[in-house]
Amino acid sequence: MPEKQAIAFLGLGHMGGPMAVNLVKGGYAVAGFDVVPAALDAAREHGIPVSAGAAETVSGADVVLTMFPSGQHVLDAYLGTGGQPGLLAAAAPGTMFLDCSTINVDEAREAARLAIDAGHRAVDAPVSGGVVGAEAGTLTFMVGGGPEDFEAVRPLLEVMGKRVVHCGGHGAGQAAKICNNLILGASMIAVSEAFVLGEKLGLSHQALFDVASAASGQCWALTTNCPVPGPVPTSPANRDYQPGFAGALMAKDLKLAVNALRGTGVAARVGPLAAEIYDMFAAEGGAARDFSAIITDIRDKSAARDGAGNKPAGSAGSAPGTASNKATPNAAQDDGSPE
Repeated sequence: MPEKQAIAFLGLGHMGGPMAVNLVKGGYAVAGFDVVPAALDAAREHGIPVSAGAAETVSGADVVLTMFPSGQHVLDAYLGTGGQPGLLAAAAPGTMFLDCSTINVDEAREAARLAIDAGHRAVDAPVSGGVVGAEAGTLTFMVGGGPEDFEAVRPLLEVMGKRVVHCGGHGAGQAAKICNNLILGASMIAVSEAFVLGEKLGLSHQALFDVASAASGQCWALTTNCPVPGPVPTSPANRDYQPGFAGALMAKDLKLAVNALRGTGVAARVGPLAAEIYDMFAAEGGAARDFSAIITDIRDKSAARDGAGNKPAGSAGSAPGTASNKATPNAAQDDGSPE
């Protein structure tokens, strides 16, 4: 492949748009496309050349990079729908198909099989780092595919991210992503429950943070994305839970994890419960808030159990800088969870 490949970038949403911008800044020839007109307008404003349609976008591309909401979107795009040819048919033989969506492991493997059967190459590389990481070019990529294909896409992934990890064969990137977010979702619930319990017991947020952050309770959900304002000034809790990583995306990723748990026969209990909790959180107004706002849901339900809805004296409760579990506009439309 050429040192600087021509990239067809399909899916220019909250994550894909900034990723494409960084590729342009990195000297790659990028042609972008999205089915959402507003995404195309935003791409143009940021200097990304856009095409009139998907087939035109992939014509002449060395790499077809997709960033879609679901595995079905990926498979439909590859194969085509409504009698229209898909990306696999429109691309030149030997094109690298690089899917950065977060989808089911089985769907990732099927997408790779379809691409290879059509005479192409394939890699799955879901991302972690959220919109902030996409904009800053500091994403983490979890890559599934053969060693040679991994080395072929590594340079362009390094333009968009600071860490690129080869996890194994096709589907391994997706496997790593959902395992990581299973840990993340469950740990955020545990951290949030601990803070609400501390409030009930009259413990300050700072005191709990000072102890747990330097003890066995230390984790990313606590020390980087702390769900209460104050202890970690850069956490979303200090900006009314603006995402970050939206609750709807955590609900989606945990569903993918549950699908894998069931498909492999893992005797899991915490993961399915975490998925149920986040699914309800997203449905009840948390979809567009940062996933750490799950603490507001726990706090509100705890207050309801008090009968009158009163919080204990001296507790942080709905502390200044927080808000009740209400949706905010502009939920993330595509993927990219935090690291």
